[in-house]
Amino acid sequence: MTDFSDLNAGAGGETHQVTDADHPVLTTNHGTPISDNQNQLKVGARGPVLLEDESYREKINHFDHERIPERIVHARGSAAHGYFECTESLSDITVADMFQKKGQRTEVFTRFSTVAGGAGSIDTPRDVRGFAVKFYTREGNWDLVGNNIPVFFIQDAIKFPDLIHAAKMEADRGYPQAATAHDTFWDFISLMPESTHMIMWAMSDRTLPRTFANMEGFGVHTFRLINKDGKSTFVKFHWKPKAGLASTIWDETVKIAGADPDFQRRDLFERIERGDYPEWELGLQLFDEEFANSQPYDVLDSTKIIPEEVLPVKIVGRMVLDRYPDNFFAETEQAAFVPSHVVPGIGFSNDPLLQGRLFSYTDTQLSRLGSVNFHQLPINAAKGRAAAAGSPFNNQQRDGHMQMAVPKGRASYEPNSLAKAGEEAGAREDPDKGYKTFPSDEEGQKLRIRPESFADHYSQARLFFRSMDPAEQAHIASAIVFELSKVSLDHIRIQMMANLRNVDEDLAKRVAAGLAMDLPEASPTAAPVLDMDLSPALRIIRGPLEKHTLEGRTVGILIADGTDAGELNTLKDGIKKAGGQAKTIAPKVGKVPLSDGSSIAADAQLFGQPSVTVDACAVILSKDACAKLVKEGAAVQWVMDAFGHLKAIGHNAAAKPLLDKAGVEADDGVVELGAFVDAAKKRYWDREANVRTLA
Repeated sequence: MTDFSDLNAGAGGETHQVTDADHPVLTTNHGTPISDNQNQLKVGARGPVLLEDESYREKINHFDHERIPERIVHARGSAAHGYFECTESLSDITVADMFQKKGQRTEVFTRFSTVAGGAGSIDTPRDVRGFAVKFYTREGNWDLVGNNIPVFFIQDAIKFPDLIHAAKMEADRGYPQAATAHDTFWDFISLMPESTHMIMWAMSDRTLPRTFANMEGFGVHTFRLINKDGKSTFVKFHWKPKAGLASTIWDETVKIAGADPDFQRRDLFERIERGDYPEWELGLQLFDEEFANSQPYDVLDSTKIIPEEVLPVKIVGRMVLDRYPDNFFAETEQAAFVPSHVVPGIGFSNDPLLQGRLFSYTDTQLSRLGSVNFHQLPINAAKGRAAAAGSPFNNQQRDGHMQMAVPKGRASYEPNSLAKAGEEAGAREDPDKGYKTFPSDEEGQKLRIRPESFADHYSQARLFFRSMDPAEQAHIASAIVFELSKVSLDHIRIQMMANLRNVDEDLAKRVAAGLAMDLPEASPTAAPVLDMDLSPALRIIRGPLEKHTLEGRTVGILIADGTDAGELNTLKDGIKKAGGQAKTIAPKVGKVPLSDGSSIAADAQLFGQPSVTVDACAVILSKDACAKLVKEGAAVQWVMDAFGHLKAIGHNAAAKPLLDKAGVEADDGVVELGAFVDAAKKRYWDREANVRTLA
């Protein structure tokens, strides 16, 4: 028997013995048996990753080249141009150009994406969202490549191909697309306790964002900021949406996917078109080694957060997206975001997930864009001081597939002295202004191992779940029940429920009850599960970033022949004054006659604009029109969904029969037109217990 009992030694302590009869031996493509498929090769347990790690490089090389030319992950993306404005100088903490002077602006290009689906998938699956920002600084391009969730599924990049292969459509049948509710994903997750914290986020409302403008963004990893004296400060990056956090609920999300697969992309375009520019504040969590060493988790572990109540987020700038791409392919599709692209003043930590990404992303872009010259594409080209001098880059690299520049002169090497002969001088390094790597002390053996400080996989998952609003807890439990109900193998469900007992006993019971299964014994843990102080900052519902407003939001107004013109105009004016967008919706769009003899063209047709596509709903009907619409299924469903999705519903007296037919019950969110504008600024979470069964 081959003993694999130390497979995850120091990585959480979960041991797993596998006999040769159970599984064949894992090998490289050239037949070498692999001793450890869980960890990259590092200098010591917490050290940087070594380039000599052939098994990792072979694995990630193959993965990076699996799709041509579409991105393997984050294929479905939407993007916009804009600017970053520094609102507080960080010149004492970093020499990074964009943080030097209050008021200084830096051009940016930001891409939002889903992870699992292909480029032709929908905008609104339950999925993590990519949040990647390219800063065109004067010292070169900085790519801050993150997600709308601050943690990730895995601790080491060597597991990334396994994660994505498990999440993608199953290899033999080619489905499901852009969905994790299937056997292979949950099989992998159930066997990887380090994923438990991320699963809490993935099953929460965070993976159902209402729009891109309503998402937070995170750099995920711990990075370094480096000042002029060479001093390093650890940093975690946060993007805080000015529009506030807002998500859909599952039934609403499913219906949006059918009504408008491009819902979030369309919203981004329309916001920019009307001048309602999406905006985020950039916040930093800054800390030193002493703080890092004092925490009950490892800041190099990408499955962990630093709660904002422990370390507040310092706001240092804002990002505004004010221009949609001129050409989707040339810009959004050809944009190449690479985490290793940094500028002087920004450095890396030894986070093993980050270390692996520093190699993998460049390799992916070489495959996807087909050339080492992808940096010459306009969307990727630097726009700093070198560009001002006539070229976005200045080096001796030449030729290659799709070379778009025309380098001059004989010398394609450095150093050279041809300037003495009157020829063009070659570029040289700049010891003063050039990029300097932080000279951290590293020592240790070459090992495939994770530090013991990475061993606690459940404490922060427990922190997240218990910090949620009760409504969000119910959504998490119900999402897990839904996903596991799609899993056909009972042993996977059982293992997952055993893991959940380490998160929260009530959560595990709710999931077991929702599946009508017995609750198994809890999984063994590699480290004690801690009861950490709760973090209300993690909430969306009744949390610090939930915003009761109509700014940037759309109100659907259902009208028909004979609608009272005065009521309609008064409501539209009130919505506009509150910063919202009024969208009139009617059975027929061409010409809707109003009560005063005038007529208007409706903005949308009832059958093509269901209430899931707007943020609040009003119904202004004549008595005769209402009598017709109570017999129209689309109208009844329009109101029924608005009520079921916890939205405000405003109505005039004549529309009351339609609300009754739709099963609308009186509550604080069902109001007459005069009170509607204020009511429309929020959702009514207390209604949920009356309209659906949750775990």
